Amino acid sequence: MRKTAVLGMLTCAALMLSWAESFLPIAPTIPGIRLGLANMMVVFCLYRFGWREAAMINAARILLSAFLFGNFSVLLYSTMGAVCAFFVMLLMKQSGLFSTVGVSIGGGVIHNMAQLLLAMVIVQTVQISFYLPWLLASGCLTGLFNGVAANAADRLLPKRFTMKE
Repeated sequence: MRKTAVLGMLTCAALMLSWAESFLPIAPTIPGIRLGLANMMVVFCLYRFGWREAAMINAARILLSAFLFGNFSVLLYSTMGAVCAFFVMLLMKQSGLFSTVGVSIGGGVIHNMAQLLLAMVIVQTVQISFYLPWLLASGCLTGLFNGVAANAADRLLPKRFTMKE
């Protein structure tokens, strides 16, 4: 019962971070650059609970935020970025070669690359790839921030916070 409640709180936190982030104009001249604050909940959950729980939080957050605060386009881009980033983060974590911060940075970079590839397919041009350097830098910086935050939460929150049901 406790695990379900904690996962519900993490999902709620991820959703609220997505909502709050929509009010922060990070780089208005470069579309797609966001902090990805909700990803810190996914990274935290990946390390504290496991991949199934992290995937559920990721999926719930994407669907809920798209329906509550976005549209079909938001759902499409968010899903593409999040699914690709999640699989890369999972592989990086399972390899044992990367820290929490490294896994988060990898997720941030892949998230942006996947969304850029989707945009190229939708608008049918590679010319928008000139955004790539900005999106790579953004993915590294936001991944660093979110990874540090997720790592700090994992260290600071008591382990009983994740007791099994």
